[in-house]
Amino acid sequence: MFGRGLGDTYAVFLLPLERDLGWSRSELTSVYSIYLLVNGCTAPFVGLLFDRIGPRWVYGAGMASLGAAMLLAGGLTQIWQFYLFIGVLVGIGVSLNGMVPASALLARWYRERLSTAIGVAYSAFGVGTVLFVPLVQYLVGEYGWRMSYRILGWILIALAPLVVLAVPWKRFAAGGARQGLQKAGEGWTLAAALRSPVFWGLIQVFFCTAWGMFSIVVQLVAFFVEAGFSPLAAATAFGIVGLFSATSVMGSGLVAERFGYRQTVTASIAGTLTGMSLLIALTLSPSWLLLVLFVPVFGFCMGVRGPIVSSVSARYFAGPRVATIYGVVYASNAVGAALGAFAGGLLHDLTGGYRAGLGMAIVFMLLAALPFWMVPTLRNYR
Repeated sequence: MFGRGLGDTYAVFLLPLERDLGWSRSELTSVYSIYLLVNGCTAPFVGLLFDRIGPRWVYGAGMASLGAAMLLAGGLTQIWQFYLFIGVLVGIGVSLNGMVPASALLARWYRERLSTAIGVAYSAFGVGTVLFVPLVQYLVGEYGWRMSYRILGWILIALAPLVVLAVPWKRFAAGGARQGLQKAGEGWTLAAALRSPVFWGLIQVFFCTAWGMFSIVVQLVAFFVEAGFSPLAAATAFGIVGLFSATSVMGSGLVAERFGYRQTVTASIAGTLTGMSLLIALTLSPSWLLLVLFVPVFGFCMGVRGPIVSSVSARYFAGPRVATIYGVVYASNAVGAALGAFAGGLLHDLTGGYRAGLGMAIVFMLLAALPFWMVPTLRNYR
């Protein structure tokens, strides 16, 4: 919740930074791209670290990294500092507190209902967005972006020792039916996974979904403001999107187990494409009606693919190396998000609007649907 929720608050800082420091939109979205790229590139190492030393220091270091990043960002004056503090340090912190260690922990406790468990864990992303985006928008409005970063930084630094000392990590790491889980996946190594069509299919789903989504999401608050809505209304709409996402993500595993993984992924992508079409309509004729329609349609579908890919990866590649394998799968998500965020900002600078970026996003979402139709194991996955 803290990791991804705080990462998403960057959407609130985008316009104030653009106004105060004079940086272009592509420069600002490239900071977010670096954050996502670092998040993805460190995911395999976080998985390896988790497999070696367990969750206590992984989560504690993540919270400390986030706190240091926010605290230092309050005093930045140069773009390279922003790349380092918000790009690199936040990327590391979110990776350490993200779904790679969470999925590995859940895989130790659940087998039959792993998709549901991971869906509930993923919903914390949306909860974090709901809580932190409007809160940070209020802080920025009252105290400015520099003080807002400092306030967040001190809170996170204070919480880091509690994460290390107060959470019963040994109990969490012990797992439930651990021996049976290892036996089911004892043959999987990273080298073996690299030869599996399932592995590359999951990577395509994650990579293309992330490219399509983050070419839009990182600029969504700015999009609403430039369409004529107030900054607080824009941030609130963004937060409510996160709320709907949290609700749907929580139930995504249960829905996939009930109606099928292919059907759930396909329906969610169809909903996302509908939401993107509504954004195109907003560029032509801004109205509250279109905004009200967009928020639930896009929000209910926004994060559904993540827990499904995570649960398929955790179940199919179950065993003592599951965190390492999933770390590589997850890296494709972050790399796609980084490239999509940069490409979306660049297209905005080149065209002066959002339609080209939305067209690109639609193409990548269509590509994301293909593996669950073309890879036999994924097409028939139960």
